[in-house]
Amino acid sequence: MNRKKVFILLLAAIFICLFFWFDLGRYLTLESLKQNRDYLATLYRDHPIATVAVFMAIYIIQTALALPGAAILSLAAGAVFGVLMGTLYANIGATIGATLSFLVARYLFHDTIQGKFGPRLVKINKELDNAGFNYLLFLRLVPLFPFFLINLAAGLTKIPLQTFFFGTMLGIIPGGFVFCNAGASLASINSVGEIVSPRVLGSFALLGLFALIPVIYGKIRGVKKPSV
Repeated sequence: MNRKKVFILLLAAIFICLFFWFDLGRYLTLESLKQNRDYLATLYRDHPIATVAVFMAIYIIQTALALPGAAILSLAAGAVFGVLMGTLYANIGATIGATLSFLVARYLFHDTIQGKFGPRLVKINKELDNAGFNYLLFLRLVPLFPFFLINLAAGLTKIPLQTFFFGTMLGIIPGGFVFCNAGASLASINSVGEIVSPRVLGSFALLGLFALIPVIYGKIRGVKKPSV
């Protein structure tokens, strides 16, 4: 591994260590958000552009480094900026952060993984070439795997950057909207867990299945197509 890659890894490790060393996670709790909501709303009223910029920067860093607190940041977006604008700002921050994580993983490990396991990944790479957007949309809509693992795993494949970016941006809209909408009624929330009910998860799963319909249809059509 060359010096640039080692430097990137060390830099990321330093930021993560500082986050836990200074216990910055204490600011990313539901209790802290409720206590500081009025202050944040006043800050946004007096300095709207700066507040949005700082919020998005925090969200980008949190997502890129896979730090805890994404749910609280989305709740804060709804509580401070409103449902629609909060969803927009949270979406931009999360998408950019995920893309940075994707690019770092690709730069650091893609060539090594593809070189070592290339023959075994031929089918996967081919499938991603044909329907990478649909698979990514499914993974973003259905919370089966941790958000940061999808970022890292996608970076190790040959899925195009454009596909990853737009698949992520569109796929996280429903979840972001749910949390921002809950944040707009922050006083009624007692825990983060109560926001995502089985009914909401079922709706996400249904949306995810819709994303796979073109893939499923293509495979069924391929099986039924008579050989020449």
